[in-house]
Amino acid sequence: MAQTSNDIKNGSVINLDGKLWAVIKFQHVKPGKGPAFVRTTIKDVLSGKIVERTFNAGMKMDFETVDNRTMQYSYRDGDAFVFMDMSTYEQVNIPAALVGEQENYLLEGTDCIISFHDGTPLSVELPASVILTVTHTEPGVQGNRSNAGTKPATVETGAEIQVPLFVGEGEKVKVDTRDGSYLGREN
Repeated sequence: MAQTSNDIKNGSVINLDGKLWAVIKFQHVKPGKGPAFVRTTIKDVLSGKIVERTFNAGMKMDFETVDNRTMQYSYRDGDAFVFMDMSTYEQVNIPAALVGEQENYLLEGTDCIISFHDGTPLSVELPASVILTVTHTEPGVQGNRSNAGTKPATVETGAEIQVPLFVGEGEKVKVDTRDGSYLGREN
């Protein structure tokens, strides 16, 4: 069955000019005059670049199947990260470039969602937040401030984040994996 632009849905992956694009948002538009069209916001699966594209209604398109698997991070092996599929116990090496800055929040045993296309890994998605232990931070000093102050803290993965003054060494903190912001303390 041939697929057309009318079949576009959120999460669909389409092949445009040899690149894979994931549909973030779509809207079918039927103006009073002229032909119908589909307005989309799409994201390049490999680079993460987001663009807006408009397609004529009924235009033939190549839809691709992307397999999302939950895998557990095991260890780092040179320029690769080793993840294990917990259902088959198969180990997969993911290039460090695919993990990118997220490695700052990646602990052994973390479950991640890895997208594959034809057996090739496309992307690694960490949970929205992780709990990390503060390994080093200076003691917070109260001073002449009009708002709550922050200080740098190094966590167990080696990443440096900003935490409130009351957070000390050895405490567990919840960190947003998208931007590295402090979300709160954990018991």
